[in-house]
Amino acid sequence: MTNTNLSLEHIIRPSSLADNAPLIIMLHGYGSDENDLFSFASELSEELFIISVKAPYAMQPFGNAWYAINFDAEKGKWSDNEQAIKSRDLIAKFIDEACDAYPVNKDNVTLLGFSQGTILSYAVALTYPEKIKNIVALSGYINPDIIPETFDKTKLSHLDFYCSHGSVDQVIPVEWARQSPKILESLNVKHQYSEFPVGHGVAPQNFYDFKTWLVKRT
Repeated sequence: MTNTNLSLEHIIRPSSLADNAPLIIMLHGYGSDENDLFSFASELSEELFIISVKAPYAMQPFGNAWYAINFDAEKGKWSDNEQAIKSRDLIAKFIDEACDAYPVNKDNVTLLGFSQGTILSYAVALTYPEKIKNIVALSGYINPDIIPETFDKTKLSHLDFYCSHGSVDQVIPVEWARQSPKILESLNVKHQYSEFPVGHGVAPQNFYDFKTWLVKRT
């Protein structure tokens, strides 16, 4: 079930509540699509209104991306930050559209991202904090090039982050993820950071960990 009038393609799982439902917006990783994280939906509270979004840039032969990652022998790999900023702003616009289109509580919005979707979740929350309450940041990191250079910490004080990473992640080094709690701490933002002995994925214990965290906050 979906609404084609909004600016990003998505699928939804309605809430058991008739209105004012807590909203979770899922943002998938590079090369995936809206069906990926949606597999979590059946395990989460029926009161949550869940939207899983498809990233805007189609890849070949399949999958989507929030922004290009260029693989270059000399540079290693580097991200297209201009595209990332466009996607950041597009997600912010989509949040407003979704809150207008669906029977949800605009003051209880959670972003749940994986990998590239997490990088964008951090960016959206730190750039548009008034739109977000909670963030589940799985296997990603804060890219300083796509967030503001300066912050009004009072506008970030309500945010709450659950951050996790695989300690043997072969795609995004765990050292990058370990910078995120340091940055959040410097901004006086509430957060929890956990590592699990896995690669670039979500271990069952990780899922139950953030599920428990979510129950207390939504």
